Amino acid sequence: MASLAALIGPGFRIAEPLVPDRLLPSLAPRDLIRAAHATPDIAARAGLEQLMAAVRAESKLTLFGKLALRWDILRLLRNAQKIHDAHAANPALGQAPITAPVFILGLPRSGTTFLHTLMAQDPDSLVPRNWQTIYPGPRPPGFNPARNARARAVERQLRLYGQLAPGFDDMHPISADSPQECSEILAHVFQSLRFDATHRVPSYFAWLEAHGYDDGFAFHRRFLQFLQDGRPARWVLKCPDHTFTLDSILKTYPDARFVVVHRNPIAVLSSVAHLTEVLRRPFLHNIDAGEIGAQVSERWIEGANRLLAFDHAAKVPQERKLNVQYDELVADPLAMVARIYAQFGLPLSAVARAAMTALLNARPHGGYARHSPYKLESFKLSLPALQARFAPYVRQYCQGSR
Repeated sequence: MASLAALIGPGFRIAEPLVPDRLLPSLAPRDLIRAAHATPDIAARAGLEQLMAAVRAESKLTLFGKLALRWDILRLLRNAQKIHDAHAANPALGQAPITAPVFILGLPRSGTTFLHTLMAQDPDSLVPRNWQTIYPGPRPPGFNPARNARARAVERQLRLYGQLAPGFDDMHPISADSPQECSEILAHVFQSLRFDATHRVPSYFAWLEAHGYDDGFAFHRRFLQFLQDGRPARWVLKCPDHTFTLDSILKTYPDARFVVVHRNPIAVLSSVAHLTEVLRRPFLHNIDAGEIGAQVSERWIEGANRLLAFDHAAKVPQERKLNVQYDELVADPLAMVARIYAQFGLPLSAVARAAMTALLNARPHGGYARHSPYKLESFKLSLPALQARFAPYVRQYCQGSR
């Protein structure tokens, strides 16, 4: 899930007075780049121009949406410049190996965040943290988020967003030090699907699908190298959007390993649509539940078909990918983690196992609140139509699952 804290600058308050655009700071790409004192490369500049053109034509931003988007874009540009400058000043950063990273993917709401958070308890693994993707910096051993100014700032932003988007905390509980998705890293060069989750930008999404993610993952590698700060690292990474970026991942990380979590999409598609609606509420006026339903269903029907194709493709050896059933994951999480480690030949230490056990005891069900299922009809979705189109995926992975 995209970092919502990243969209909220410190001290913002919701208000909707009638403020002419001429009195607001510019959202023109050239003005944003100038204000950030950044020099994005050609690919990042192209992505920014496509994104802002789509926002201008297709999203009706609230006042808060306009201010938050400007803050977000400036932050991303400045962060990307920081990574570039750090590599320029210390070329050894770019020599640090990233060997056989583990990528967790699957359809949204399928347990990928739960698994990622669990595996992040292993002190021998590195994951990008929420605060690190907003205010980049290495996370030293013994890190205490309560004593870190950047992490505390992100906690304040998350509390504010919880007030602006009621229901988000229950649907996607996160903290400043929670593991974060790779979509937030790719956003720094404007090749990320996270913008489509929070804004109505179909033309940007179409451009991104045609352009691809190669430039985004080149930056992704440099970002991880900056976070690991010359130290050896075993990265565990996660994002449902990786379903659409597999070719670019393999170009950048040819030895990557993959855990694909499967859950019956019919059981969760209305939740995906509802979460998209919640994400957009603070930023947009033109929110249409039926349009969101059509968008998320088409995207994840395509995503399910891509996961099927990936499973059958020979470009990744079977020993480097593992299919995981959601029901099995939640029934015995530690057994599933042990199975993943065994599949990839990773040692599961007693310290890691104890940390994972402590997390499971402290946060039953991964910290998610129980609630009644959201109705497909609320998003103008037809159960028989969805069952027919998801049938190949469900037959392969989800027979008898919930």
